[in-house]
Amino acid sequence: MSRLSPGPSRRLLLAGALATVSAAVTGCSPDSSAASSGGSRQLRVGYFAFPSGDLIVKQRGLLEKALADYKISWIKFDSGASVNQAFLGKSLDIAALGSSPFARGVSGSSPVPYKVAFILDVAGENEALVARKQTGITDVAGLKGRTIATPFASTSHYSLLAALEQAGLKTSDVKLIDLQPQPILAAWQRGDIDAAYVWLPTLDELRTTGTQLTSSKEIGAAGKPTLDLAVVSDELIARDPKVIDTWRSVEAEALRLLKSDPDGAVKDVSAELGISTADARAQLAQGVFLTPEQVTSADWLGTDGSPGKLLTYVTDTARFLADQKQIDAAPSEAAVRKAFYLKGLPDVLK
Repeated sequence: MSRLSPGPSRRLLLAGALATVSAAVTGCSPDSSAASSGGSRQLRVGYFAFPSGDLIVKQRGLLEKALADYKISWIKFDSGASVNQAFLGKSLDIAALGSSPFARGVSGSSPVPYKVAFILDVAGENEALVARKQTGITDVAGLKGRTIATPFASTSHYSLLAALEQAGLKTSDVKLIDLQPQPILAAWQRGDIDAAYVWLPTLDELRTTGTQLTSSKEIGAAGKPTLDLAVVSDELIARDPKVIDTWRSVEAEALRLLKSDPDGAVKDVSAELGISTADARAQLAQGVFLTPEQVTSADWLGTDGSPGKLLTYVTDTARFLADQKQIDAAPSEAAVRKAFYLKGLPDVLK
């Protein structure tokens, strides 16, 4: 379709896919039903196969070591839209989630029951818009009338809309296709699409036969940054907040390891993604990883009782999505603030 329309309500769209997602999560985690009971000792963690500190935590078993009496289930997701669906189905306790799908999730009269509790990374050159070299396209304006693929409701989708707007194009000027990363690669190789906005590692494969037109680093510098956040369910906050503190502490350790043990971090990401250490090193170099101190600074997440600039970023993202008719209405800053869990910060990261 050449134009993204509001279509059915977000709740209906999410509910429609909920059974499938819940079944997939349950398949990955046979005991997942136990996590909703008051005395559960299970933690269900959603993650992306994307170079970040999250993969270091997983590869080194840092969470398993810190929570030895818990059964940790790591569940891989392809996009933020699926993460939102899983939280609605109470199939997750903690998960990585892009700032754009988070902004969607906290919008509307029935927001997704979770809160942002940490920042994993800031999007840089690891998310970008690339056109097939055969098209001869060299800038975003050249995409008029062309077919572009991106995972809808993702940070890449948000950045693509921002890039089109900056280039003076409307969504009706192009044909937008909703595809996940692997299907994007297949469509690219078949010549079914002219361009794609996506993240690593698929992005690097597109670059071999494509021309990069812009990146999330450039779009962020122009006023629309995107981030990979980490969210926790309202149920987990009420049931076991100390687990959240422990999880934050190991994520903070992973951020420190990215700086203090870069070779080890490369090996961890290489093992998790099944790629060479050279590729892993190159991919990590494209991301922007904050220190734990930066995460809890006024420039980013903030501290208990004092949210940082992320509050403004998320609020602005929601407003942009509303202007683009991607959501019915943008939430107020006060409503977004309610979706921040800052208790214990920064002390629990030390």
